[in-house]
Amino acid sequence: MTLKLYNTLTKKKEPFKPLKDKIVLMYSCGPTVYDYAHIGNFRAYVFQDILRKYLEHKGYKVKQVMNLTDIDDKTIRGAHALKVPLNEFTKKYVDAFFEDIRTLNIKRADIYPRATEHINDMIGLIKQLQKKKIAYQGEDGSTYYNIRKFKKYGKLSGLQIKKLKAGARVKQDQYTKEEAQDFALWKAWDFQDGNIFWETDIGKGRPGWHIECSAMSMRHLGKTFDIHTGGVDLIFPHHENEIAQSEGTTGKKLVKYWVHCEHLLVNNKKMSKSLGNFYTLRDLLNKGYAASAIKYALLSAHYKQKLNFTFEELEAAKNAVGRIFTFVDRLEEAKGTKNNPKADRLLKKLCAEFEKAMDDNLDMPRALATLFNFIRDINKLIDAKKISQRNAAAILKAIFELDKVLGILEMRAEPQLVKGLEERVTQIIKKFSPDYEIKEGDLESLMRAALVLREQFRQNKNFVDADALRKELLNIGIKVEDTEEGAKWKLVK
Repeated sequence: MTLKLYNTLTKKKEPFKPLKDKIVLMYSCGPTVYDYAHIGNFRAYVFQDILRKYLEHKGYKVKQVMNLTDIDDKTIRGAHALKVPLNEFTKKYVDAFFEDIRTLNIKRADIYPRATEHINDMIGLIKQLQKKKIAYQGEDGSTYYNIRKFKKYGKLSGLQIKKLKAGARVKQDQYTKEEAQDFALWKAWDFQDGNIFWETDIGKGRPGWHIECSAMSMRHLGKTFDIHTGGVDLIFPHHENEIAQSEGTTGKKLVKYWVHCEHLLVNNKKMSKSLGNFYTLRDLLNKGYAASAIKYALLSAHYKQKLNFTFEELEAAKNAVGRIFTFVDRLEEAKGTKNNPKADRLLKKLCAEFEKAMDDNLDMPRALATLFNFIRDINKLIDAKKISQRNAAAILKAIFELDKVLGILEMRAEPQLVKGLEERVTQIIKKFSPDYEIKEGDLESLMRAALVLREQFRQNKNFVDADALRKELLNIGIKVEDTEEGAKWKLVK
C-alpha cells in the first residue's frame, strides 16, 4: 500500500514518494522559546511525531530537523523584562520543551538547530538575495524582501498580491493581515533591541523570523527536501515567505510536500489567556491528568480537522488509554494452550485495516476505531477462555509494533507516576522492615529490594507479612506474580 498525504502546495492528496528511495528529509517548525509550550503547540508536535513514526513503520529512514526559535521579538522582550542575557532567558524554555516532549513520549528530532547559531547562514542567504536584486535596504536601515520579484509568491497560501500597495513593508516578525507586504530579512538595530544584536556585513542588527527557517532547513537538509510540517497558522506569512526566500536564492523547489495540521480549540473557542482557557502541558499534569491521556486526546482527531479540546474529551481519552493498558495486561496473563484460528484472522485484519487507514492521509480516527474493534473482539475470546499463549504472544507483538506509531503503551510507566511509586514502594519496605537498608535508585531497583524482602519473609515462613507486602504493592498498582523463574512484577494501573 502507498501512503498518501494532503499537500498544501497542490491542495490535494498525493502518493508519497521521497526524493531518494527509502530516505525522507523532514523539517518541522519547532517552538519559539519565550514561554512554556501550550497544548495547541503540542497538537502540532504530536502530529509531526506520528507522521515521522509512521514513515519509519513503512520502512523509511527519516532525518528530521526541528528548529528552536531563540531570537525574535518575543524572546528579546522576555530577556529585557528579566534583565538577563538572551541565552540565559531562552535556556529555561528550551530545557522545559525537551522535558515536555519526553513526558509525551515524542521522539526527538535528529537535529535541533538554534537560530542564534546560524546567523552566518542567514547573512549568506540575504547577500545572495541582494545580489539578485530581490532584497533591498529600506530607509530605516533594515533589509527587506521584495515580494514582487518572486513571481510565484502566494502559491502556497493562494494569496493574491496584485493589489499590493507599492512600498508597503512590515518589520515585525508576526502579522495577521490578509495583505502581502515586503518583509524584513534583517532588522537594523534600534533601542528596543538593547544589547541584542550582531555586527555583520549588512549592518548591525538581527534576523527576521522568516529567514531563520530558510537558513536552518537548507543548512541541514539541502536546497530541496521532502516534507515540511507545521500548523495551518504558519502557512501565511511564515511558510510563504520561506518559499520566497529559499527559492528566490536557489531557483529550486524548496519542499516537495507541505503538510499542515489544523488548529486546536478549547470548548470550540480559540485558546486565549484572556478567556481563561489557555493550558500548557504542565497545567494539565498539575490537574492530575496522565500524560498518556493528554497525548491520546491530541492524536485522536484527524490532523486536517480542528481538534476541540474539552475536559470531557480528556476523560474519554483517559478511559480509552485504560482500555488499551488493560487489554495488554489481559493478554500477558493468557494461559490457554489451544490455538484459536479466529484470533489469527482478527489480528491479520487489524494490521491490514490499521495500515490502510494510516496510508489514507494518516486517518487516525479510522485507525483507532479499527484497534478498538479488535480489542472488543479479542476480549470476547479471552472471556470465553478461547485464546492461547501463542495467540496472545502474536497479538502482543503486533500491538507493540503498531504502538511504535502511537507511542502510548510505552507510557504505562509515566515519569510522574513512577516518581510517586518510587516514594510509595520505599514507604512500604520501611513499614515492613524499618531497618532494611535501601539504596537510592529507580523503581526497578526498589522493586528488586521489595521482592528480596518478601522472599526473606517466605523463607522464614512468615507468610502473613509476605502476603501483606504483596497486597500493599497491589494497592498502589504493582502486581507481584510467582513464576517458575521467581517472583515478577508489573504495573497494572
